[in-house]
Amino acid sequence: MSRVTLHTLQSAPEAAKPFLENAQKASGFIPNLLAVLANAPAALETYVTVSGLNGKSELTLAEREVVQLVAATTHGCDFCVAGHTAVALNKAKLPDDVVSALREQATLPQEKLEVLAAFAREVIATRGKVSEATFNTFKAAGYTEGNALEVILGVSLATLCNFANVFADTPLNPELARYGVNTGQ
Repeated sequence: MSRVTLHTLQSAPEAAKPFLENAQKASGFIPNLLAVLANAPAALETYVTVSGLNGKSELTLAEREVVQLVAATTHGCDFCVAGHTAVALNKAKLPDDVVSALREQATLPQEKLEVLAAFAREVIATRGKVSEATFNTFKAAGYTEGNALEVILGVSLATLCNFANVFADTPLNPELARYGVNTGQ
């Protein structure tokens, strides 16, 4: 049970309703994350806006999902682990072994993605004070200075979602249940 109200289209504050309506149209359901964020329409709008901006980054969808899963597992957000597992497998088409390694916080089987994941982990662990060695490895793998800032953008998006879900104890939607932490994808 959620610690805060899970809003519906009928119960949401007026300022939150357009965002919930768009989610309903796009996904066929309202993710409980959005139902939670609807309690603070500015937080919901921030999530939608920053998510859209993150989608414009030069990182691929697969790379953005690596960052999101690193953040979700690091922050202990089971809701986001499930949601991003679904996106990683179904939309980003990340291989099962990569997604499993991300969920288990293990070394990724693809070297370039492991460099990205290690960079994201260090961004979170050091609050941005990434070592020169890690940054140089990141650049040597083909990532740019701009990509480094895009990882930070992704972490900022994840932090809003992860912390809101952990605070609210957001339950998984039935549509995401098979991707839950205790279901093994």
